Amino acid sequence: MEKNRILRTTAVTLLAVGAAAALAVLLVRDQISRSQRDLFSPHPLRRLAALEYLGGRAASVDTVLLLRDFLAWERRPMLRRRATAVLARLEDALAARAVPTEVA
Repeated sequence: MEKNRILRTTAVTLLAVGAAAALAVLLVRDQISRSQRDLFSPHPLRRLAALEYLGGRAASVDTVLLLRDFLAWERRPMLRRRATAVLARLEDALAARAVPTEVA
């Protein structure tokens, strides 16, 4: 009897952890999509928040291309300067990862 209760408790706990992990994945995906969408928002503060979010993510080619599109689109000097700084940092991070190893 005790063994069944332990097994049931373990199963319920694992199910709850799995559900929480699935929910976390969905929330992160939604946040990423929202941040990319807000980058071209009509509201400057949302664009700034999206820039900060993208700047804190790991560098990727997609993010660099998105920021280049943003720079071509953005007209506010402050947001352009911030985007330029974020873009330079992400490009440096990508370049550092892409350094080929020397062959002897």
